[in-house]
Amino acid sequence: MNRQFLGYAVLAVVVAILPFVGVYPIFAMKIMCYALFACAFNLLLGFTGLLSFGHAAFLGSAAYAAGHAMKVWGFPTEIGLLFGVGVAALLGLAMGAIAIRRSGIYFAMITLALAQMVFFFFLQAKFTGGEDGLQSVPRGTLLGLVDLSKDINLYYVVMGIFIIGYFIIWRTVNSPFGQVLQALRENEPRAVSLGYDVDRFKLLAFVLSAALAGLAGATKTLVFVSATLSDATWQMSGLVILMTLIGGLGTLTGPILGAFIVVLLENKVGDFGQMMANLTGVDWFLRLGESVTIVIGLIFVICVLAFRRGIVGELGAFIDRRRAARA
Repeated sequence: MNRQFLGYAVLAVVVAILPFVGVYPIFAMKIMCYALFACAFNLLLGFTGLLSFGHAAFLGSAAYAAGHAMKVWGFPTEIGLLFGVGVAALLGLAMGAIAIRRSGIYFAMITLALAQMVFFFFLQAKFTGGEDGLQSVPRGTLLGLVDLSKDINLYYVVMGIFIIGYFIIWRTVNSPFGQVLQALRENEPRAVSLGYDVDRFKLLAFVLSAALAGLAGATKTLVFVSATLSDATWQMSGLVILMTLIGGLGTLTGPILGAFIVVLLENKVGDFGQMMANLTGVDWFLRLGESVTIVIGLIFVICVLAFRRGIVGELGAFIDRRRAARA
């Protein structure tokens, strides 16, 4: 346990000094937002066994709600973020109450259908700005003291939000409630036979996951001062599944690594292609920037075929085998 906390502390220190070693703060904040989104999704899929294809609805709804509250209604930043989280949680309660009545592929399809309904609502609603999105959302101040218009100030606020969200997930997984969720994932009929109200536990997990996904969405709006339809598309729901599977399903740190890899590929593949074209003189590498989706897809296929537990999952399994061999 102490070694685990020491690892988290070292990671927090490394993240804290990133802006001082040349890392662009907006890029690092984007990774933290998506990492929190992936961790929230992993709580539902990795630890409860419920595959949602509609988690983008929570990310998008919180992004629009927080952005509208801060821009139009003049909410303080911290209240605007909480308002976005509340909207995502309420939407999660409504969607979860419908979806948990089914399991497996039917649960996934219901969440996808409901998320598409939410997407088309955002597309047509005037307050979202339609295809233009909600622009120029003010960052404001934190508690009236910290000016968030400065990227470096916002960076540490986003880092604090991520740590809080991650701690909630860690505490949930390591609580009796989390043990019941994992029991549902492993053998739901047995959990029912033991007297657990499985529907209630599933709904609570769904709402908690939706609220944390909403926290990621509201924070993302603060970082990019905008909320767009891309936050609520089915592609975003697929992307968070990809992040989780690449990093390691059912692990606490795997989704963070998965989010880092996906965001890095989205932003740096073009630069890598330019570098390779300059080094080799082969113009084909210039097309890599236009083929990010193909590159990510290939990595996903490789992970599914060769690393089915994800990177962190396979690494943990390797360490366990080494320990068993020494015993």
